[in-house]
Amino acid sequence: MSWPVASQPQSLVLSDGAEWSSGICDCCDDPKECCFACWCCPCFACATTKAFGQCLCLPLLDIFGCIPPITLSMRASVRHRYGITGSLCTDCVYSFFCMSCVWCQISREMKSRELPPGWVTSSTTDDIIAMTSSL
Repeated sequence: MSWPVASQPQSLVLSDGAEWSSGICDCCDDPKECCFACWCCPCFACATTKAFGQCLCLPLLDIFGCIPPITLSMRASVRHRYGITGSLCTDCVYSFFCMSCVWCQISREMKSRELPPGWVTSSTTDDIIAMTSSL
């Protein structure tokens, strides 16, 4: 006998209305990553996408669009996952004019949050604390 589903799992959102941990032009915060992204952005984008839990070669699809679709979607996805304020319009502008800066910002954000890439749980803090204390 199966039980009815009372609620669907939701993605982890630590706080609504949060800001990026670093600005789009704060590449000096991590000069090693900045150089890597500047000299070989496709390789850096692939490594960052893999660390986010997505397909390694996904950023290579960016060559097919005027606004890089994968860069745009990854930035929007990171904003959504971590509850960062912003808009799709801002994501489009940043992705179009400075793709390597966007990838650096995404990487810095993932490092500052230090969360496993595919972690899905309820969005309430009490549920997160209860879940981690039972481990």
